[in-house]
Amino acid sequence: MSALLKWPVTEQDSLPLALWTSDEIARVTGGTASVEFQVANVEMDSRDVRPGDLFVALKGEAMDGHRFVEMAFGKGAAGALVDRPVDGPHVLVADTTVALEALAAAARDRAQAVRIAVTGSVGKTGVKEAIFAALDRSSRGAAHRSVRSYNNHVGVPLSLARMPVRSRFGIFEMGMNHAGEIAGLTVQARPHVAVVTTIAPAHIENLGSEEAIADAKGEIFSGLVEGGTAVIPADSPHFERLKRHAEAAGARIVSFGKADHADVRLLDAIPVSHGGTLVTAAMADARLCFTVAEPGEHWISNALCVVAAVSAAGGDLGAAGLALAEMGGLKGRGARHRVPAPGGTALLIDESYNANPASMRATLRQLGQTPATRRVAVLGSMKELGDFAAGFHAQLAEPIHDAKVDFAILVGEEMRALARELGKPSAHPLGNPLSFAHCDDPASAIEALEDFGLTAGDAVLVKGSNSVGLGKVVAHFAQAADRGAG
Repeated sequence: MSALLKWPVTEQDSLPLALWTSDEIARVTGGTASVEFQVANVEMDSRDVRPGDLFVALKGEAMDGHRFVEMAFGKGAAGALVDRPVDGPHVLVADTTVALEALAAAARDRAQAVRIAVTGSVGKTGVKEAIFAALDRSSRGAAHRSVRSYNNHVGVPLSLARMPVRSRFGIFEMGMNHAGEIAGLTVQARPHVAVVTTIAPAHIENLGSEEAIADAKGEIFSGLVEGGTAVIPADSPHFERLKRHAEAAGARIVSFGKADHADVRLLDAIPVSHGGTLVTAAMADARLCFTVAEPGEHWISNALCVVAAVSAAGGDLGAAGLALAEMGGLKGRGARHRVPAPGGTALLIDESYNANPASMRATLRQLGQTPATRRVAVLGSMKELGDFAAGFHAQLAEPIHDAKVDFAILVGEEMRALARELGKPSAHPLGNPLSFAHCDDPASAIEALEDFGLTAGDAVLVKGSNSVGLGKVVAHFAQAADRGAG
């Protein structure tokens, strides 16, 4: 009881508990409230509405959210943001998209939160989640972040609008397909810290080169508040390019990586028994030693990035170390499942949410380092590579062989280039073609994996661009594991 009595009281404890009142929504959006109400969250998808939510009826090219207002109220929405009168508590505005952006700006400005924006070709969601875990721990639950991959022109303002006034930290992911998109997002967030995890040929179909991708990612620094910090990868071949973007924005620069000039520099990385890594890093005049629970060399770099960002945000590095030691794999981004197999269980590694050449190589390397009786790779097409697609897919033959994959299941039209490469006798170091199957869709991949027959001790990597749908493969076998457990 004495410990509870000593719980520190801050000025933020006197702030309101409701996320928004109808009067506040009307005031910041220029709208008119039909009645008084309060909301606890903001939602744009009627399927995800929970009791107490504000449902924002957005209009897109193919869908009008106003068609689902009744469904939202049926699921417990406390109010709606609409551009036409509806039955139920609502705030009437001229344009719901513009109103959501106004709500986002008001949420940003009213909270005294340090805002961190995260982008990058690979690892941005995992880094965002790790930064959040560190800052949420040290702030006793006063950190906020974008959920899922809400990182586009709708997701970022929605995530901002959801930020409670009591927040001390806000972490926002930013993605892009074309040049200029991140510039618009960073202006909305106005971050104090802007992070680029790495540069790789994702979305190269639209941008044409890695240099153009680096320029597009570097737009994130343009929205920094005065005196803000840019966190950039020291090991990237595009380091100088990113640095120039940060300098142009007047940012303080903090770099991370193995390079001698890195501000957060890797000194040592020792694999530990559960698959993670014990990391020692140098930072200013201090040395840090912490465990990274997530396996794979790419998570060493991610961890250094997290430490740099948390430090720049004024967070607790001890809490960052604990968060990295406890991080579990995210759905579609490293989650691990034990699935039933004759004689015991097999390991299923879920990387089904996204894929590009850099992340494919990283996760295949991780598969090769995973102790296993046999290694299986279920690989889906990598999208948005344009004219570079055939070459990038064919180049995966080398990391597949390096990982000592016993059987590969290739899914999607773009994977034909890799199938041709793997079918060449010269593609195997010993002159023997790798055993593989090429499938058109996830259902065929499930059938191919079942025909192959998993046994105890096997390790299976499932990775591809989200649109390929390999999450269905993971769900099929994970559900089998749940049935077995039941």
